[in-house]
Amino acid sequence: GSIELSDAVFGIEPNNSVLFEAINLQRASLRQGTHAVKNRSAVSGGGRKPWKQKGTGRARQGTIRAPQWRGGGIVFGPTPRSYAYKMPKKMRRLALRSALSFKAQENGLTVVDAFNFEAPKTKEFKNVLSTLEQPKKVLVVTENEDVNVELSARNIPGVQVTTAQGLNVLDITNA
Repeated sequence: GSIELSDAVFGIEPNNSVLFEAINLQRASLRQGTHAVKNRSAVSGGGRKPWKQKGTGRARQGTIRAPQWRGGGIVFGPTPRSYAYKMPKKMRRLALRSALSFKAQENGLTVVDAFNFEAPKTKEFKNVLSTLEQPKKVLVVTENEDVNVELSARNIPGVQVTTAQGLNVLDITNA
């Protein structure tokens, strides 16, 4: 059968630039950002002046941990930081509507009335998917958290389960 979809959500013209920005935002937020190097103050040692200031004919040096020395500190190296940034609320909503509209236009949506699993069973879930003739990657969106559906689907490659509340652009475009 078929189901009537709201044109406000599934019938808009997808905005590619907003979609691109939303995907970049989510992928940036997933970055760990725990990279770090030691600058000249964090490197151990180097308290003493290696040789006197004048009279040696060599270039003046104050510490053996300066950046030009082997084993010295790194100048302007990476420091731990968060790569997450914010997007205006209207843009976030437009991106989600654009992703859903894009999927609807390419016939990438299949609506199932309900998954009725008494207990978590991966074999049963696989049988349901095979009857639906789905592509390799599938995003299953449930109205509320359903533990049986989540546990049944989590061991199948390419299948991801989320609630309607947790729906996001990256998951929609990946599926």
